[in-house]
Amino acid sequence: MAEVASWALQRGVYQALVGSSVLTTLLGGPRIYDHAPQAAAFPFVTLGQSVIRDWSTGTEDGGEHELTLHVWSRAGGKREVLAIVEAIKAALHDQPLLLEDHYLVNLRRQFSEVRLDPDGDTFHGIVRYRAVTEPAVAEAA
Repeated sequence: MAEVASWALQRGVYQALVGSSVLTTLLGGPRIYDHAPQAAAFPFVTLGQSVIRDWSTGTEDGGEHELTLHVWSRAGGKREVLAIVEAIKAALHDQPLLLEDHYLVNLRRQFSEVRLDPDGDTFHGIVRYRAVTEPAVAEAA
């Protein structure tokens, strides 16, 4: 069940990101990928590692998710990555995303960092979010 919630969360995050006009303007289009194409134009965002933990109580099912997003830029400095990280925060942090068959209890940024990759040309932003989800319960008729 947790994997279904994780997929619903990833889709909700993706939809929120591509729906952000500020973010897509900074990226030069909806350059948000689960797996970036070989010749992807910079800058772009990739959906990275996700970790799922049981967050159930004695009476309710739930899942705790950590989702990592990666920002990639070759603009020659940290400024572009930092602007993209802030646009991601505006699109996701504490936002009420709609998830298929699940409720999003909360979605909060845990941390972000920006660093120069070993190639010396690519600036890499890493942003981690924590979310809690619960399965949607069909209401009684």
